[in-house]
Amino acid sequence: MNKKKIDLHVHTIYSDGSLTPKQVIELSKKTGVVAVAITDHDTTDGVEEAVKEGAKSGIEVIPGVELSSEFKDSAEEEIHILGYFIDWEDKTLQQKLKIFRQARERRAYYIFQKLNDIGIKIKEDEIFSSVGIGSIGRLHFAKVLVKNGFVKNIKDAFELYLGYGKSAYVPKLKLDPKEAISMILRARGVPVLAHPYFGNLVDSRFIKKLVNLGLKGIEVYYSKHPSHIIKELLLIAEKYDLLVTGGSDCHGDVAGIAPLLGTVDIPYKVFEDLKSYKYDIENYKNNILTTRCDLVVKDKVEKLINNL
Repeated sequence: MNKKKIDLHVHTIYSDGSLTPKQVIELSKKTGVVAVAITDHDTTDGVEEAVKEGAKSGIEVIPGVELSSEFKDSAEEEIHILGYFIDWEDKTLQQKLKIFRQARERRAYYIFQKLNDIGIKIKEDEIFSSVGIGSIGRLHFAKVLVKNGFVKNIKDAFELYLGYGKSAYVPKLKLDPKEAISMILRARGVPVLAHPYFGNLVDSRFIKKLVNLGLKGIEVYYSKHPSHIIKELLLIAEKYDLLVTGGSDCHGDVAGIAPLLGTVDIPYKVFEDLKSYKYDIENYKNNILTTRCDLVVKDKVEKLINNL
């Protein structure tokens, strides 16, 4: 019997990935992935297409998003929060995501200027044509730097120019973690800390701080998480009764490297637990609402009887 494969962290052309939502589903089918989460940066524009294509192919699609956050006056690096099972049509959520996409575009022009100041000439239309319908990010610049021979690979692009503190680095608009988590919760989603090790955030006390803000899970299984970190994160998740998730952080074909989709060994139970949690929470909220309605009706009936 073949093991059911899942991938709960995938990007499309709507942010900084190279695959369309349809191609993500096609690749999922090809690689045996039965459940996939679309988690683009600051946008949910690829979710609807993925959901429709997934339904045709028998692949479950989790509507998601990835938000960047940062504590003010903190030495911590960026904190990425994944939102699973969000209501992607929520108007308040979409209004806020639009602000972030506009900020990304403004940031891109600052990066252009910084690159220009150090003698790296790139045409604006070359960058924006590579972005297409998505929201622009540093990875788009990195790919163009490689293409034009300014660097050998994506890693060099970040280490030499685009990474934190480098000559062409420009910080992006970021939420406070409390705001990011609240945004996801308000959109009826499940907030999960993305790639803690990759962000140097494997710290029980730090994660506890996020739990106090409403965090519900940790991305334990990840393409860059070594086995000893996975074990450590599993213990932290157990300590704080957090959901465990996992994903490849697939961005499609990057610099000639094959897409990572489906390459991370993630227990299928992770997906089942996430779905069960979402289902239980929705049922709980519906039951509370029904109970409140019943109490209101009961109160009105009693008043009518007492007035007879």
